[in-house]
Amino acid sequence: MASTRMAGRLALIIPSGLLGGALVSEYVFGLYPCEMCMWQRWPHLAAIVFAIIALISRKQNLSKLMLWGAATAICASGLIGGFHAGVEYGWWEGITTCATSGEVSLDSIMDAPLVRCDVAPWSLFGISLAGYNFLLSLGGAIAILMLLAKGRKDV
Repeated sequence: MASTRMAGRLALIIPSGLLGGALVSEYVFGLYPCEMCMWQRWPHLAAIVFAIIALISRKQNLSKLMLWGAATAICASGLIGGFHAGVEYGWWEGITTCATSGEVSLDSIMDAPLVRCDVAPWSLFGISLAGYNFLLSLGGAIAILMLLAKGRKDV
């Protein structure tokens, strides 16, 4: 039971921290996200929803199912981050295209920041934000799954 509670906390803290960090880097430090950066955010948002449901649910089976969903979503974000990091490092080519869903005018195009997916806007120790998302998300997903497996043995 304790390991399942810890898995639930991790399933909420990891994507919240990574998504929060992405938002701070964008809105505080002006590191505008590219298309692949945005792709990485959606699974984290889903993981947060799964984790909240798991933490408030009184049904153990539902909680565990939601935690598996959260771990899977966190892993998905990490894999997208790994692919994105590979594009940034030039290991392979990206698959992004330019898209818009709003009204387009010359002024809106000229005022929009140019953000390329193949250029890392920031790195630490040679690892980009996408690379850190890959490492932290996969590590977190593995930790959550290990705690869930441990919880199964404790019962």
